[in-house]
Amino acid sequence: MTAMTQEEIFAKLKEVLVDTFQLDPAKITMESHLFEDLDLDSIDAVELAIQLQDITGRRVKAEEFKGVRTVADVVATVHQMLK
Repeated sequence: MTAMTQEEIFAKLKEVLVDTFQLDPAKITMESHLFEDLDLDSIDAVELAIQLQDITGRRVKAEEFKGVRTVADVVATVHQMLK
């Protein structure tokens, strides 16, 4: 996949979070904490990693996703994967 801007990644990620986890789009900001603000759990995190694979066409490595806590962290991780 060609490189996407962080804004494009955020828009796609927001779409995935709304569609996959039935989240309120208004709750999803770059500062949103995945586990505290969006109520995702570890199983949801695995599902999110699978969705990111579909977006990037690359396997998300556990170590790349380990430090992810916020939506901004996910955007930054995906951005790095697409470079």
